[in-house]
Amino acid sequence: MTQNPNLVALSEAGVSVWLDDLSRTLIASGGLQEQIDTRSVVGVTTNPAIFQNAISSGGGAYADQIADLARSGADVDRAITALTTDDVRSACDVLAPVFEASGGADGRVSIEVDPRLANKTAETVEQAVELWNLVDRKNLLIKIPATPAGVPAIADVIAQGISVNVTLIFSVDRYREVMDAYLDGLDRALRNGHDAGAIASVASFFVSRVDSEIDKRLDAIGTPEALELRGKAGLANARLAYAAYQEVFETETRFPDLQAQGAVPQRPLWASTGVKNPEYPDTLYVSELVAPNTVNTVPGKTLEAYADHGWVNAESIIGQGPASREVFDALTAVGVDLGDVFEVLEREGVEKFDQAWAELLTATSAQLDANR
Repeated sequence: MTQNPNLVALSEAGVSVWLDDLSRTLIASGGLQEQIDTRSVVGVTTNPAIFQNAISSGGGAYADQIADLARSGADVDRAITALTTDDVRSACDVLAPVFEASGGADGRVSIEVDPRLANKTAETVEQAVELWNLVDRKNLLIKIPATPAGVPAIADVIAQGISVNVTLIFSVDRYREVMDAYLDGLDRALRNGHDAGAIASVASFFVSRVDSEIDKRLDAIGTPEALELRGKAGLANARLAYAAYQEVFETETRFPDLQAQGAVPQRPLWASTGVKNPEYPDTLYVSELVAPNTVNTVPGKTLEAYADHGWVNAESIIGQGPASREVFDALTAVGVDLGDVFEVLEREGVEKFDQAWAELLTATSAQLDANR
């Protein structure tokens, strides 16, 4: 099979393409392997909404296992854990050759802790360890939300030698807390006798949702100055995040000491990169977020759009910090409360995953009841 040239160019520019989707059908049909072979896909991310869609609409792909779980007397939480960890374990096996070839940088598959634990530190850590042991694959990443309760959990989990995908990051201030948590966790992991080189982490910085929320507020303000800023905040925010990443991992003095002991940087990951406003180019949050040592988690529809007509803007991030700060200054000047924006986005992010999980619980419970 031949790799798509647009996605090859993106990969060669330093962006790892991870598919933001997973289902048992995708794995069993060979669809995931085809994405690896033709679309430069080198990783997979999941979230509660993805699992809700996969299991609720998966038809016969899950029927036999659900029937077995029903006969064994499994409750709905145990059933969902079994279903999701089996899918993630299988995806880890498909991506194992990528993991080995990349030296552990890619070939990763993410599974998220129960979103109902987003505000519970100890319980998040407990489930992270449980999921790590259940999947039992070294190319796994445990997704933990960057809530106030999640940030200390990130450090605690990394300290146990577990690789982490930090999710639901919206602001650069919170992102800095996440990077600090990663470094704290590495310090403790080394003291605990773990191999720092075996611990990986990415920080999932959400992009399109920032534009959706801020554009709504700009429309409400309605002045020419406000309307001119639509569609600029998401990219500016991500570019400021990359500048912060460079400070912490390329300039400041703390990381080199850890790197000398085998640690690797926590890569920025661009999440929520499907365009929600049809007025914007459909590959905007891929083509305009190109920089070395980054990851882009791409929904299937966006991946195909990029394969068809995506472009690489090699100057889209590096050196864009000052211009991005000007965008944020202009947003503040027209009356956008950025602090409130990020609080709303974090709260709504947790709520959306909670809702998807609740729908998954309801649908799976009904399927279990039908087999008892």
